[in-house]
Amino acid sequence: MRRTAAALTGGFLPCALMAAPAAAPAVDSGAELFRVLISLLGVVALIFFVGWLSRRAQARVRPGGRKIRVVESMPVGIKEKIMLLEVGGTQLLVGASPTGGLRTLHVLDTPVQDDPAGPSQVPAMRGFRDVLNQWKRP
Repeated sequence: MRRTAAALTGGFLPCALMAAPAAAPAVDSGAELFRVLISLLGVVALIFFVGWLSRRAQARVRPGGRKIRVVESMPVGIKEKIMLLEVGGTQLLVGASPTGGLRTLHVLDTPVQDDPAGPSQVPAMRGFRDVLNQWKRP
């Protein structure tokens, strides 16, 4: 019995002493804040570096090569669009949808020429400010 009591007392006493809070070392809050800010800046810089590296890696890999070129693309629905593709001098009108994949709509006999005037002929879209100004007028 004495052995058991001595073993329990001998076992609990060191544990109790270890569990007692020791005097906490003084923490310099300014240095700790500086360390946290430097770590945060390092993580943000790492995110920007990985983004820059991924954009550079994507620029080197060109899907489709030089044989296929998308002349123009136009959305006709939420997820559907039509594309004018040029393959070896032949132009194809292709419809793309998530459910049906790609479907050839028309093969053009004569290639469509690009407009020399470009988009300057298209009337400019009115901005939100212009619409509000129109509504304010009596």
